[in-house]
Amino acid sequence: MAKDDRLIFLLLTAQQKLRNYLKTELLKEGVKTTIAQGGILALLKQNNGRTMTELSQILSIDNSTITGLIDRLEKAGFAKRNSHPQDRRVSQIIITTEGIEEVDRSIGVMRRVNEEIKSGFSQDEVEAFKNVLISFFEKFKK
Repeated sequence: MAKDDRLIFLLLTAQQKLRNYLKTELLKEGVKTTIAQGGILALLKQNNGRTMTELSQILSIDNSTITGLIDRLEKAGFAKRNSHPQDRRVSQIIITTEGIEEVDRSIGVMRRVNEEIKSGFSQDEVEAFKNVLISFFEKFKK
């Protein structure tokens, strides 16, 4: 078999396969949120009351996309907006009890799939792969 050096194609195809697989596995466990929404809930569970700007920066998603994601989380009852105590123009996003239950279900799936990704590889191979992925953060800064 010929060596395939189309790294962009391979990365994008792998990302799409992983997204589709995760979506299926999350649905099997009754998770109602998307991967992006679950990421926001996980960040809020870790540090509740983040602003939309903080979430946007952490996830490298533009503000208009974050607004839509928060709107859907709020409509589903998983998060709510509160006025920032020091600046009423800024909203703090608060995870609800239902949001915590939802993110807990999705975290279990994510952990299991993460282990599936690593299976069949040595710890050194996993570390090398992580290093390649992490290098993207430096190489392709906004």
